[in-house]
Amino acid sequence: MSAYDRLERRLSQAVDRFERVEARLAAASDGAEIVKLGQEHAELKPLVEAVAAVRAARSEMTNLEAMSKDGDREMAELVEDELKGLRNLLPELEQRALILLAPKDKDESASAVLEIRAGTGGEEAALFAGDLLRMYQKYAGKRGWKFELEDISETGIGGVKEALASVTGKGVFGRLKFESGVHRVQRVPETEAGGRIHTSAATVAVLPQPEGDVDIVIDDKDIRIDTMRASGAGGQHVNKTDSAVRITHMPSGIVVISQLKSQHQNRAQAMLMLRTKLYDAERERQASERAAERKGQIGSGDRSERIRTYNFPQGRITDHRINLTLYNLAEVIEGALDPVLDALAAEEQALKLAALEQGE
Repeated sequence: MSAYDRLERRLSQAVDRFERVEARLAAASDGAEIVKLGQEHAELKPLVEAVAAVRAARSEMTNLEAMSKDGDREMAELVEDELKGLRNLLPELEQRALILLAPKDKDESASAVLEIRAGTGGEEAALFAGDLLRMYQKYAGKRGWKFELEDISETGIGGVKEALASVTGKGVFGRLKFESGVHRVQRVPETEAGGRIHTSAATVAVLPQPEGDVDIVIDDKDIRIDTMRASGAGGQHVNKTDSAVRITHMPSGIVVISQLKSQHQNRAQAMLMLRTKLYDAERERQASERAAERKGQIGSGDRSERIRTYNFPQGRITDHRINLTLYNLAEVIEGALDPVLDALAAEEQALKLAALEQGE
């Protein structure tokens, strides 16, 4: 019995739900209800179409198998060719339906906030953090996403102590969520005269931006807003007006700063960053309550976990979560992240399907 057969009941339930939603949508008159039903209809439709494709293929196979038993040798040969094609196609159709049945992160399609911080390794760690920042910026460009640098603290020779960026587009968080964690680099630093390989690290955090219907309440009395002069590399002032905005959320201790735009834009952006961080804190709280469920899963978002090593002398990149090693580091650092992210997404999908089969 295939995994599809074992989950047939859940697939049938999804089809039944789709039909009820469709019927209710045709009769609804309340605007809010129509919007809600419309969203659910759109989410279920690809799954229902995938199930229909599986059922149509299976029905066709049954008909062809009956035809092959009629005794006409020439017809039997033609039928067998068609059956062979359907037998090869059916597992792909079933897999597509199962993937669509697997639970999705409700933030999968959200935009994201990207934080990068230099870790152990001094100046070399800061240079590596800058490399990662540029890597994500180039990847965003390849995907057609909008990449906006919101805050950056640079070192004197082009390194990045920390950077904050907003990445806007469809499915940003679902794609970049795998990047949260410690990234390690092994290479000969530009400042190393003896040619010795050093190991340094940088930390990446990817936070989903709360969507419009997410209610993150921020009470005015809980925040303190300070304005100050924006500063550039080495602390040098880049303008003479108090345009930078720092917001402190006193109950949580979260502090956000935006300093690369006008004061009005910086304030709006800082509030967005604060909402994002509060939303992420709530996600983390809920996730900790399901710690056993999350144990070992891909993309858990643990920023203390070493997830990847970039070995420049060997041109090698290794993702430790799935034991994936590729020898295309030069391409990856230029933004060609898809081979790595595709493998991580496939592994996550396999874990979800396994959990479905176990009834979790």
